[in-house]
Amino acid sequence: MTATASPAKRAPEGTAGDGGKGRGRRGGRRVPATVRFAAGPVGFALRLRVLLACAVLLALAFVALVASLAMGDYELPWSDVVAALFGGGPDDAELIVHELRLPRALVAVMVGFALGLAGAVFQAVTRNPLAGPDIVGITAGAGAGAVIAILAGGVGTGASATYGPVPLGALVGAIGTGLLVYFLAFRQGTITGYGFVLVGIAANGMLVAFTRWALARVDIDAATRATAWLTGSLENRDYTQVRWMAIGLVVLVPPLVLLVRPYRMLQFGDDIATGLGVPTRAARTGMLLVGTCLAALATACAGPVVFVALAAPQVARGLAGTAEIPLFTAGFAGAVIVGGSDLLARTAFPETVPVGIVTGLIGAPYLLWFLGRANKVGRGG
Repeated sequence: MTATASPAKRAPEGTAGDGGKGRGRRGGRRVPATVRFAAGPVGFALRLRVLLACAVLLALAFVALVASLAMGDYELPWSDVVAALFGGGPDDAELIVHELRLPRALVAVMVGFALGLAGAVFQAVTRNPLAGPDIVGITAGAGAGAVIAILAGGVGTGASATYGPVPLGALVGAIGTGLLVYFLAFRQGTITGYGFVLVGIAANGMLVAFTRWALARVDIDAATRATAWLTGSLENRDYTQVRWMAIGLVVLVPPLVLLVRPYRMLQFGDDIATGLGVPTRAARTGMLLVGTCLAALATACAGPVVFVALAAPQVARGLAGTAEIPLFTAGFAGAVIVGGSDLLARTAFPETVPVGIVTGLIGAPYLLWFLGRANKVGRGG
């Protein structure tokens, strides 16, 4: 495979028929620099700024990972942490890194990556920046499924649960809710972002009410376990969760890679996508199914970590400077958000708090700012 870079060039000032006065749609604008990859007759191009954004986010995710491994009750030098990651370093550093801290840090990064991808899929396919798993009931469905498992006598919210009924209930609840919202919002052969969000908000409200009612009926020990899970916690995570997150990502990411072209085309509307040969109904169904499974996987492993899927796609779009949401850039942004939030959850408070509380503290002001900005733009401000 070969890679070539094309520098940014200024687009022609005018187009045919406009008198050369720059009234063309791209008149006077700078064409973004791209990097082209080619392997024989097959090739593709990526914007240089998107690649740079991915590189920066990956570097930040690695810094958050190393900082999470180094900081804690027993501080470790960063050099020892990096050496332990690559099979060297002192014995005490290897023990602390590999046995105590690395599983939690890896789960945080992978959960964030999955939530970032899920949020990008929901927002891009529905063309609505509020169509995230937290808003449309996927997270609430996972919570309801977990509480049902607890009501049925299930345990296994801790690290020892490989096939625990609580994570399994969360997985089934999230996927079931996603399918229900999709089919209720489906009308006349298509689905609108506005309708999808409205149906999802209604489902979210009903599921939250059911979860609260169910928690009032269980004994105090079960309610305590459920409440800890419902806040979104990475406490006591081990390599069991790491393996399941890794397996889930290996299964779910390749279909997204195959659906990248429909993913990009659908962001410009069904008419354009159909005109370019995209089977919009099948592509949208497939992407929403994969996005729901990604959100369900992350929620089953860490509980409801709120606002990550809502914020990560918009952060990625801002960094990449694109009109559409860059898919994997959003995943890397989610990894940075959850990895950094988990670091703050362990080190910035007198006692360790659930990571979902930190993401909520960060995400709630972001949502208010976003809604205020959208209202201002809508009024022409």
